[in-house]
Amino acid sequence: MWDPQAYLNYGELRARPFRELVARIGAARPRRVVDAGCGPGTLTTELMRRWPEATVEAFDNSPDMVAAARENGVNAELRDVTEWTPQPDTDVVVSNAVLQWVPGHEQVLRRWVTELPPGAWLAMQVPGNMDAPSHRAVREVAASERWAERLRSVRLRDTDAVHQPLDYADLVADLGCAVDAWETTYVQRLTGDDAVLEWVTGTALRPIAAALDADEFDAFRRDLAPLLDDAYPPRPDGTTWFPFRRIFVVARTPA
Repeated sequence: MWDPQAYLNYGELRARPFRELVARIGAARPRRVVDAGCGPGTLTTELMRRWPEATVEAFDNSPDMVAAARENGVNAELRDVTEWTPQPDTDVVVSNAVLQWVPGHEQVLRRWVTELPPGAWLAMQVPGNMDAPSHRAVREVAASERWAERLRSVRLRDTDAVHQPLDYADLVADLGCAVDAWETTYVQRLTGDDAVLEWVTGTALRPIAAALDADEFDAFRRDLAPLLDDAYPPRPDGTTWFPFRRIFVVARTPA
């Protein structure tokens, strides 16, 4: 399950890719704007402020995140991205750090493009760090003798969970879209003890947290912490550099 508070511990750092993604959307007066995988709704409210005349539709597949979004004033619904179909008046779809959890999500993107009206905007952003030391460490601990059997059925994101920017650009361009695709590596300066552990707790450790009880999850985190400290040593001032690669695509369906 998603922990909304763990996700928001680094709220501003998590918001930056969203804002840079949405800044590339050229829609002036969209009729309907969709936040596909809205999380706790804090960024959905930015869509509401940018396009105040639009109907803003938001959904997430986590009951906890939907509840948090509603507390933040977003009329969010419980729904899975693989089952969602755009309404005929959908002019903007934003998918922020969601599709990396969906196997075969390129099929979802193809379907969305074909179902959206002419001239609609589709903007997606996914993490491109599946081969980073943080994720390798998570997979290493999960495969260890202590945890392998307990986590045997848990699907962790591997290096093939997302594609390269050029692959996504080809995918939507082949469907007739205008496309803007790019990648950015943010060198994030995290603060606090076990900073990288706290970061991945809000995202990459989600499937493990869902599979374990609270005591087991604490034990897993204790096993993971020294590997992350070795991979991301704290600076003398107590902060920690954490490079994070992101992949962005903004496409416009053919008019």
